[in-house]
Amino acid sequence: MVSQKETVCVTGASGFIGSWLVMRLLERGYFVRATVRDPENLKKVQHLLDLPNAKTQLTLWKADLSDEGSYDDAINGCDGVFHVATPMDFESKDPENEVIKPTVNGVMGIMKACVEAKTVRRIVFTSSAGTVNVEEHQKNVYDEQDWSDLEFVMSKKMTGWMYFLSKTLAEKAAWDYAKEKGIDFISIIPTLVIGPFITTSMPPSLITALSPITRNEAHYSIIRQGQYVHLDDLCNAHIFLYEEAAAKGRYICSSHDATILTISEFLRQKYPEYNVPSTFEGVDENLKSIAFSSKKLVDMGFSFKYSLEEMLVESIETCRKKGFLPVPLTDQTKSEEVPSVGDNIELKTGAVLTDGMMLCKNTEPGITAEKSDTCMPAQQMCA
Repeated sequence: MVSQKETVCVTGASGFIGSWLVMRLLERGYFVRATVRDPENLKKVQHLLDLPNAKTQLTLWKADLSDEGSYDDAINGCDGVFHVATPMDFESKDPENEVIKPTVNGVMGIMKACVEAKTVRRIVFTSSAGTVNVEEHQKNVYDEQDWSDLEFVMSKKMTGWMYFLSKTLAEKAAWDYAKEKGIDFISIIPTLVIGPFITTSMPPSLITALSPITRNEAHYSIIRQGQYVHLDDLCNAHIFLYEEAAAKGRYICSSHDATILTISEFLRQKYPEYNVPSTFEGVDENLKSIAFSSKKLVDMGFSFKYSLEEMLVESIETCRKKGFLPVPLTDQTKSEEVPSVGDNIELKTGAVLTDGMMLCKNTEPGITAEKSDTCMPAQQMCA
């Protein structure tokens, strides 16, 4: 809890991570300026307006990473900035202009706004595991000293390559600028973020994490040797690093690692109605996990609260309540109580229904992506 109420800006506030972060900041007494693309679009922002303390501590500000200077007003007068926003279009026809440039130019514009404001004491940047371990040969353990191989990314152009490239270029550019201007800058590096959510659309990271249920094979390689962090742990880590005076540099935020076999075994036992596969192409029982070390964060005094099982269960139950996953017929009454999310549905999966199951009214069948032959390490998908 802050000793006196500070004003902070959260970019990308309507998304998966941003909205939960806003909720936790409001609970701690912060005044929050939440930037969104369209404050008038209630379908996109109502979940923010409904948060406890929102009426007295939350304001919405229009801003877009593609619009130079659009964050200036929101940041002017703030004590701190949490930069969460990032483009997530993996199927972009023009990745250079739609993903890479907005990501890099966006973070630079935000940092320049912080310098001009003269009130911002610290910037916390939500980076990505995609800046750390996207390379041809995987190590057993990764830490903050590691950076992804951009030549490898460009040569393979695997699913999401433009995201990995943009986040890496953006973080490196931010570090150079921070050192040049003497800015107090922290980057937090989450792995695959899962858990409950308050957004009205399916978070991209859950499309990946729950792919064994939906049979979205294009995402299997991402969780083949995956690393995970609970959304609530991640957001609490953001605030912890903002408030901890001694915090400095990059911080990996990852609590668990597991192979796709471990994930599928748990899902089969906990949710047998989904008939989760027990075998996966190119994966055998000897496959070892790859870890992301959060030692630096833990040594600073941070504690993770959630187990991997809790992450998965809370993700699935939220998806079922919101109509993004099929529900057993025994839960049909509950499913009818799920609020409609209308045009905001983003998940298109090939979920296989078994006897005794029904497809939720808000779930649209179909496959979102083609299967990729290039193995990908688990990456955090900011939403």
